[in-house]
Amino acid sequence: MSFSDKFFQKVEQKSGVGKQTILDLAKKLQEGNLKNETTLREVISELSQMTGKEVSKEKQDKIIEAVINDKVPKDIDKMI
Repeated sequence: MSFSDKFFQKVEQKSGVGKQTILDLAKKLQEGNLKNETTLREVISELSQMTGKEVSKEKQDKIIEAVINDKVPKDIDKMI
């Protein structure tokens, strides 16, 4: 899957996270098990640190439930 530079620019503008950091995280996600709660919590924690935004335990739980139960939108570009 290939995203355009425009996509990365939108993400960086909104989050302050650069393209290479995003690509590194994507690689980690591809190599990990996204149905594993521990892996998901690690990823959420990393994203929280990268963006400087705290994610409550309740919000983590909702994110993890959505991912594990395949309730995440498939068109990520529309989310940002």
